[in-house]
Formats: sequence, structure tokens, C-alpha cells
Amino acid sequence: MYPPLESDLLRIFVAVAQAGNVTHAADRLGRTQSAISMQVRKLEESVGATLFERGPRGVALTREGQRLLPYARRIVGLVDETTAAMRTVPLDGPVRVGIPEEYNQTVLPNALAAFAEVHPDTEVTVLCGYTAQQLAALEADELDLAIIFDWCDGVTGELLAIDPTVWVTSVAHNRHLERPMPIAVYWRSSWCRDFALRSLERHAIPFRTAYTCDTSGGLRSAVMSGLTVAPLSRSNIPPGTRELTAAEGFPPIDASRVVLKRNPRRSGPTIDGMADMIRKSFGPLAVPADQAFG
Repeated sequence: MYPPLESDLLRIFVAVAQAGNVTHAADRLGRTQSAISMQVRKLEESVGATLFERGPRGVALTREGQRLLPYARRIVGLVDETTAAMRTVPLDGPVRVGIPEEYNQTVLPNALAAFAEVHPDTEVTVLCGYTAQQLAALEADELDLAIIFDWCDGVTGELLAIDPTVWVTSVAHNRHLERPMPIAVYWRSSWCRDFALRSLERHAIPFRTAYTCDTSGGLRSAVMSGLTVAPLSRSNIPPGTRELTAAEGFPPIDASRVVLKRNPRRSGPTIDGMADMIRKSFGPLAVPADQAFG
């Protein structure tokens, strides 16, 4: 029976595997090369197998090393996650957050759940709605934080990401080739009139409104079913559909700025903690504005 594996040895193993070189791994870990080599040998003795093949330019994983690597990464990640959770000061008190429906099933659900799990004494209330609703709720002191869209650089707040709106069509259908092209739009929306419809008019694309709704989920359903083409955030393109490109005559509709607004009448550690979680959640979308259409 093999002895239990030490997480510190696994951390060193992962570092060496990533660096492909014992010296580079030692530099990253702040240890000597001889100490790292000794720890690697100790791990190899523990698992009863050679984990690295030594060469003139570094090291490469053996078959057994490749087998161990995914497990080692998971264990090291779990140790780091546990350490961070235990060192996090628990927060309590209520926090009220407004989020767009576009991110209700993509960017934020897991993050909100993780925040609630780390801070079980925090009462999290979420309002899922469009920008006008969020701004009105902030003004009425019904929200502490709100994630909104800004299309005209007219909203103050913290820029989280650039998430352009694009025309989206079903992969299995060719609705975008029909003339007039059937489209789905938001009901009584000034944004649709000023941005989505105007983009089609500017490019002389005949269209007809075939589907109206109040939610991005409705637009997604209309596209996924092959009923229409619809304007959706690039990050919110559903499976079985694709973005219509500028080469096809459909440039991006807008360069939506995703902005975090705070209620100036509310503050505190809980609100700051939630704001930080939101900021991290949008990290993968946080691209420079000049790359938004790339």
C-alpha cells in the first residue's frame, strides 16, 4: 500500500510539469534546484513510478506523469480554494444586486452561488431585468449594485467588459438569406429602434418583425428554433446558432459597455465583497474596447 501523497509534493510536481524545467520551477517556487529535485524524487518514490524524463533542455512527463497531472492539479486547486475560503472573513448582512437577463444563465449564476456559500450569513437578493429597470431600482434605493448596459458612453460607473450585440442566426436554417429577413426584437424598445433596426436600414437589408418579446431568453428561443434572426450579446450566443459577420454584410450592432453601478447611499464590506465577486466573474469578457469587434 502506497503512503498518502503530500499536497506540497504535488504542487511542486505541477510546477515542474508546467515549467518543463526544474530550474525554472525552482525560481517560481522560491526554492533551490536541488530541493525541488529531491522533492520530485520523493514523490516518485511515493507513487512507485518515474514521473519525468530528463533531457539536456529540461524535463518531460512520462506516461505515468501524464496520468498523475490532472489529479495533482485538482488536488492543488482544492487546497488553494480551501485555504482562501478559510482565510476569508465571513460577511453578513443583506446585499441587493441587479443583473441583466443576458447573464442570468452564463456569467453570474455560479459566482452568486459561490458567494452565498462562502458567506452563508449574507442575504443575497437578485433582481433580473433590463437596464431601465435596474437604473430605476437604484434610484428608488431598491438595489445596492446593478450591472447595466451602456451603448452611448452616457452612464457613469465601473466598466466591467465590452460585450457587443451582434445578429445571430440558426446554424441549421438560412433565415438570414430571406428577404425580407424575419427578425425578433424587444417589444417597444428604443434600443431596438435606434440600434438594431437602424443597422439593418444602414446596410439596406429588408426585414420584417416576426417575433416580439420582453426578454433576451425569448430572442434566444426564436433564433434556436430557426424562426428568426435576432440581436444578441456576443457572450450570449446559444448552442446551434452563430454570429452573422461583417463579411456577410452584418457588422456588430453596438459596442455595449457592461457597467457596474453602485448605490451612493449604500456601502459596507458585504457590498464591497459582492462587487469584487462580480468584477472577477466578468474577467473573461474584460477585453479592451479596440478589440471588441475582433
